[in-house]
Amino acid sequence: MWWAWPFLPALVLLSELSVVKVQTAPCQTCRKLTESFLKGLERTANKNFGGGNTAWEEEKLAKYARSETRLLEIVEAACEKTDFDCNQLLEQIEDQVETWWFHRQQEAPDLFEWLCIEELRLCCPPGHFGPECKECPSGPGGVCGGLGRCEGEGTRLGDGECVCDPGYSGHLCQSCADGYYREKSSNDSSGACAACYHSCKKCTGPQDYKCLDCKPGWILHDNKCVDIDECGTELARCPSNTYCHNLDGSYECRGCDQACVGCMGSGPARCKKCARGYRLKGAKCLDIDECSERAIACPGLNEACINEEGSFHCDCADGFIRRDSICVENKPPVDPNKGLFDDMTDDEVLVLQQMFFGVVICVLATLAAKGDMVFTAIFIGGVAAMAGYWLTEKGDYMLDGFLKGR
Repeated sequence: MWWAWPFLPALVLLSELSVVKVQTAPCQTCRKLTESFLKGLERTANKNFGGGNTAWEEEKLAKYARSETRLLEIVEAACEKTDFDCNQLLEQIEDQVETWWFHRQQEAPDLFEWLCIEELRLCCPPGHFGPECKECPSGPGGVCGGLGRCEGEGTRLGDGECVCDPGYSGHLCQSCADGYYREKSSNDSSGACAACYHSCKKCTGPQDYKCLDCKPGWILHDNKCVDIDECGTELARCPSNTYCHNLDGSYECRGCDQACVGCMGSGPARCKKCARGYRLKGAKCLDIDECSERAIACPGLNEACINEEGSFHCDCADGFIRRDSICVENKPPVDPNKGLFDDMTDDEVLVLQQMFFGVVICVLATLAAKGDMVFTAIFIGGVAAMAGYWLTEKGDYMLDGFLKGR
């Protein structure tokens, strides 16, 4: 633990969280760690101890190039803080890193090969795979004939089988896969594998008339692959309330129209039977307007019938709202501070004032007409007083307040 003391708490945490042995750590993590370590070597290649007396440093201390100080600088930056796998592996292999740094650099300059392949046995050399690093299948073009990749190559995993490039197949990817044919090169030698016409499984060329065998869903006729209409045969299998729709080389089941119970195609005209809420009119299953056909579609008081596709629903009529399952008039709440005539316009108030004065004068005039001198005097005085007040702002304000209940 000679170089780990600056971040000892992190290493303790990593040790507690670790449940994977070094032997099962993935090759790519080890590769990434060694690549980062080598970048650190490049980054510190021209540095020294920075003491100013280089001669003294080289005489009394190990050279910076092989020093513990340089190793610590490289290791501290080898893994990102969020890369758990890298930090976990680095904490586990500190002894191997120290051994390589101080004792094996000269004889094993390739850190990846020495650490990841030989010491930790996490990786294999190029062209090899599996726990024993067996050799991948190879041909004239290299691994998998140069036309594919070896499964697990470079790691201790995989079965070593060739995963061929598109268009190729076989043990060493030397054959053309289904849907491809071998092109001829200018010197009559075998060329690359090229794609057949899209419906051909085997062919002699790219044209639609050069098919030798067809892909599923097609049938060979005069060297052409013709689409099989599964919907017109018994090949299609569609669940209830769906219909078969033919595609090139295949088919699909699509849902019937909502007006149908079973159908033979899309739309309300291809129904086998009309769904509830629909009626056959002519050749189509059309929506029934329950609101117009039923005498009392909505029995509730103040309810209105709303028609919709295949059904209907009842809602409160305009000006009503539903409260406790009953439609009641939607009245605004009463304001206790509101006067009796607050909602009247100024013109309406003026008319009401004129009517009020007219009634009062009429009553006094009737009493005066009976010859009663007392009422006659009151009538004349009342007319004069009311006329005076009528012409003043004070009288108008008083009457306006009285009429508005203030």
